[in-house]
Amino acid sequence: MNKKTILIVDDEPITRHGLKKALETWSKGEQEILCVASASESMEILNKQKIHLLITDICMPEMTGLEMLDILKKQNQYPVVIVISAYSEFTYAQEAIRLGVHNYLLKPVNKTKLIEVVEEALEFESSRERIGRIQRVVDDKLVTVKLDEKKQDSPISKATQYVDTHLSQNISLNDVAKHVHLNPSYLSVLFKEQVNMTFSEYVTRSRLQMAKQLLINTDLSVIDIAEETGYGTSKYFIKLFKEHEGITPSKYRKMVLNEQI
Repeated sequence: MNKKTILIVDDEPITRHGLKKALETWSKGEQEILCVASASESMEILNKQKIHLLITDICMPEMTGLEMLDILKKQNQYPVVIVISAYSEFTYAQEAIRLGVHNYLLKPVNKTKLIEVVEEALEFESSRERIGRIQRVVDDKLVTVKLDEKKQDSPISKATQYVDTHLSQNISLNDVAKHVHLNPSYLSVLFKEQVNMTFSEYVTRSRLQMAKQLLINTDLSVIDIAEETGYGTSKYFIKLFKEHEGITPSKYRKMVLNEQI
């Protein structure tokens, strides 16, 4: 289980420490529990480190919880948020929902309910994180090709399947043409017409998607990943990866994995 960081923001000492104690007892050290007395203090933490779950009071001096959430939204920061408040007016809940709050609890907070809501919120955060990782890897153009493949049983469908299962090997248009019993020139024209990209672009996109999956999900070196994805040298692989993604494979791995911390 990956350790998550939960930040509690409440200007009332009794409530703040009560929430912290309840969550520390529940987490048994498996989660990091931080707490501060004001929204301004929480903003300092949020700007320095990743917070997976933010639990905040609404009414606080200087800056309210909702004002803080509005600022976070404008900064494109989206921790999962649970709002707590002594006020049950619908307008507060309505504004909280508008700002993307995951759940809303009324004071005094029932400990059992708190734990239930926190567990659910962390599960939601993990699911959102997994989706985010998938989105970073998936090539939309390849997804479209795969969806179209399911609707047909054609030489092009067989060609793309052949490529997908031979990405670590040298793949030539002639090899694939032979596999699907077509003339290479005709296959080239037909491929571009039906897949909306050239044969070589499809191979490159497929290899780079595989490389991104290996960078994120394994500890393989860039040299090994270059080999696994059919590139003779890591130098060429790095050059090609940077051309398509804007950064080197190593920086890509570091950037994506740091987002999951």
